[in-house]
Order: sequence, then structure tokens, then C-alpha cells
Amino acid sequence: MQIGQRLAAYFEFERLKTNWRTEILAGFTTFLTMAYIIFVNPAILKDAGIPVPAATIATCFSAAFGSLLMGAVARYPIALAPGMGLNAYFTYAVVKGMGVSWQVALGAVFLSGLAFLLMTVLGLRQMILNALPTDLYAAVAAGIGLFIAFIGLKNAGIVVANPATLVALGNLRQATAALAILGLLIMGVLLARGSNLAILVGIAAVSVIAFVSGLSQLAPSTEGLSAITATAFQLDIAGALKIGLVEIIFVFLFVDLFDNLGTLVGVAKKAGLLDQGNRIPRVERILLTDSLATMFGSLLGTSTVVSYIESASGVAAGGRSGVTAIVTGLLFLAAAVLAPFLGAIPTGATAPALILVGSLMVSHVSEINWRDPLVAIPAFLTLVCIPLTFSIANGLALGFIAYAALRLFSGRGHEVNWLVYVLAALFVVRFVYLGGE
Repeated sequence: MQIGQRLAAYFEFERLKTNWRTEILAGFTTFLTMAYIIFVNPAILKDAGIPVPAATIATCFSAAFGSLLMGAVARYPIALAPGMGLNAYFTYAVVKGMGVSWQVALGAVFLSGLAFLLMTVLGLRQMILNALPTDLYAAVAAGIGLFIAFIGLKNAGIVVANPATLVALGNLRQATAALAILGLLIMGVLLARGSNLAILVGIAAVSVIAFVSGLSQLAPSTEGLSAITATAFQLDIAGALKIGLVEIIFVFLFVDLFDNLGTLVGVAKKAGLLDQGNRIPRVERILLTDSLATMFGSLLGTSTVVSYIESASGVAAGGRSGVTAIVTGLLFLAAAVLAPFLGAIPTGATAPALILVGSLMVSHVSEINWRDPLVAIPAFLTLVCIPLTFSIANGLALGFIAYAALRLFSGRGHEVNWLVYVLAALFVVRFVYLGGE
């Protein structure tokens, strides 16, 4: 048997009804929709004192490591990279807010990854994932869809902040918004015509238009891979173990845990990879992967590495196997050298991809039993609170608490796993003690 056929068998192409061409294009699509992290993560970590060139290389290498490991070992089309939200917590709450050095903060990230690893080996994370009420799976997937779409609308400038109404319609004559609308039209038409290349072609077309019209320009940098020496292995684990800093480790651990679980459920459901019991096969490999990726990232100089909801864009493009994640990982490796040239891909090109993917994921609301208040109320809270609080973890937490409370006080508490009540109690403690972090 040829190598290509052996690999196709290993990645279960026949069962998943996929092929090399589809998987490679899906990997490109996922990378293009999350490539913004190459620039955004260093911009945030810069405020913590981490040099931008080093943070850029660390971002690319950690994303490559996590994605390659996810694809090769767990065999899922889920890419990883330093997480948005957790990088902000790292910089503004820990380093600037608590006066902790970025080296100590990286030590806390490493320890949270180690705790993840131990929880996975002991089976605790798998138990938590299996305890997720199946009624909330569809709500999580749809909520993530709204979240992705909201991010796309925000990035495009179609939705903007407003002090009176919180959000409002942006200036549609602005270049980024106009490009995003054009991209959404191109992608929508191609998708309606049955093209699996709709998202990728749309991104490419808008990028070319932006470059030709002068709206996007290349700005090569002279920084090389040696910049990573400024942060590599500079973490302070001993400092992170000091009394008073345990809360930092706990927040990294808790928020990352449920952000990851929510993302895994949403993407796996969209890809149709759940088994008949709504469980994720090989879940322990997925959990081991993000644990190791977080530890690896902290060693290089970046905040917590997580599974990315933008992976849904590759799934929407047809990605079903680990090859999608492997391709994404290889592109992040290339990006470590070519990062400056990726600036040619404007926000107006990737934003419509997020909007389109979000619209496709929202279709899961049809699977929710809206006539049963014990299901409908927690599902609705999950659905709307993910985008409105800008957090998968918060939406999942509120839905979890409502689900447990309604079951318990309606006299039907025996119908759910005991761990649901333990998790709901922990969520309550989280909100009381940590507020909205």
C-alpha cells in the first residue's frame, strides 16, 4: 500500500467522506481565518513587556505545535493558538493589574497547563466533558456561531461600539466594511452554488481587490527567528508558586478549561464527529494536546494556547480529519518566517468568512426542544450569553447553572449526572469570587 493510501486510511478519509484536496483547502481556510492572531497576540503581550518580535515567533511556533499535534495524534480538524481573552487577562489583569512580571505570569501559564495534563491523565477532564448535558450541545454550537459572526461583524466595522446602545451600525462606506460586504456576497453566492471553495475563494478575491486598490500593503520586517531568544525559557515557575499567585493559576485553568470544552463541542458537532451518545471520540488525545500546547507556548513566551473556534471555518470548507489541522500547523510554521507578508490579507477579507461560518453554525438551534422549558431556558441563556458576554465560558456557565437549578427545583434532579451539580456549584463560586473574568 502506498504512503498516501496508508495516511488516508489512518485519517479515515473513507469513513469521513473526505479527500486530500478538500482537507488541504480546509487547512488553508482555517489558517486564513485565524491568522490575525499572529499580529493581535503580540500587540496585546507587548503591553506586558514582551518584545513584539519574540511574541510573534512564539505565537507562530506554539500554534504550529498545537495544531500539528492535534492533527497527527487526535486526528481532528481543530487548530490551536494563543487564546484571545486569556492573553488580555495575562497582560492587563495579571502583569499590569497585579504588578507581576511577565516571566512569573508565564510560569503560571505553564503550571495551569501542567494541571490540565494531570487532570487529563486522571480522567477528570473527560468526566467533565461527558457530564455536559446533551440538550446544551446544540445551544453551545449555535452560540459559538453567533459569537463568530459577531466577531466578524465587529472586525469588519459593520457593528461598532456605542455608549448609548452598547452596539450600533457602523459606517458601511468605510473601506473594511465595504470589502467585508463584498466578500460576504461572493462567498454566499458560491456557497449557494454548491462550491466547497466558497470561503477560500472569497478571502482570496477580496485580498486581491484590496491589494490592487491600495487598501492593503506589504510591510516586510527585518526581524528574524533569533528574536525568540528574548522570551524562550524565561518563565519563572518558582515565582508563580508563591502564596497569593495561586488565584492566577486557577483563573487560567478554569477559564481555559471551559473555553476549550465549549469550542470542542461546537466544532465537533458542526463537523458531525460526535458519536451516537453525543460524545467526542478520542477526547483524551484532544485534551492532552491542548495541555501540552499550553506548556510549550509558555516555554517559548506566550500566554495560554487553546482550541480555536475559527476551526469551524475549515469544517465549513469540508475539513473533517486531522489533515486540516496539520496543514494549518504547517502554515503557521511558514508564517514564522513570512509573518510580515501576511499583512496583505486584510480584515475585510477574513471578517465575512467568520460571519458566514457563524450563520451556518446557528442552524443547530433547530435541534433544541423549545417547547420544554427545562431545555429551552438554559439553551437560550447559553445561546445569547456566549456572544453578549464575549465568552464561550460565561455562556456555558450560565446555561449550566440554569440547567442544574431548573432540574433540581422542578423535582427532576435525578435525571442528570451528579457531576452537573458539582460543576454548576463551581460556576456559581466562579461568578461570586471572580466576577466576570
